[in-house]
Amino acid sequence: MNRESRWFGYIWAFPATLIGGVFIPCALMSGGSAALVDGVIEVEGGVVRTLLRNLIIPKHGAAAMTLGPVVLGRDRVSLARTRRHERVHVRQYERWGPFFIPAYVVASGWALVRGRHPYYHNWFERDAEKGAR
Repeated sequence: MNRESRWFGYIWAFPATLIGGVFIPCALMSGGSAALVDGVIEVEGGVVRTLLRNLIIPKHGAAAMTLGPVVLGRDRVSLARTRRHERVHVRQYERWGPFFIPAYVVASGWALVRGRHPYYHNWFERDAEKGAR
C-alpha cells in the first residue's frame, strides 16, 4: 500500500485511531513503550498490559488488540507473536473505517445469537486468523 493510501486509511479509521492514541501517553507514563513498526504504532506494557490482561473476552484476556493503526500489546513478545494477526485488523480498520467497531460488535452479537462464541466465531477474528497463517 502506498503512503497516500495508508494515510487515507488512518484518517478513515480516525475514531478508533483516536481511542488507540489515548493509550500511548498512558503506557509511556506507566512504564510502557511505543514504537512505529512498519507504519503501525505498537504500544506495550504499563497500563496497557493491565488492560489486556483483564479483558473479559477472550476468557484470559488478550495478548494484543488493534484500534485503527494502533496495536496495544501486553509486552514486546506478545506484539511480535500476534503481529500478523493484528496487521489483518489494521487492514480491516482501513477498509471499514468508523464502521469497524459497530460491525465488530454486530459480528459478535451474530455469533452469540447462533450459539457461538462472540470472540472466536466473530467473522473479523476468523478473517484475522486466516490472514495470519
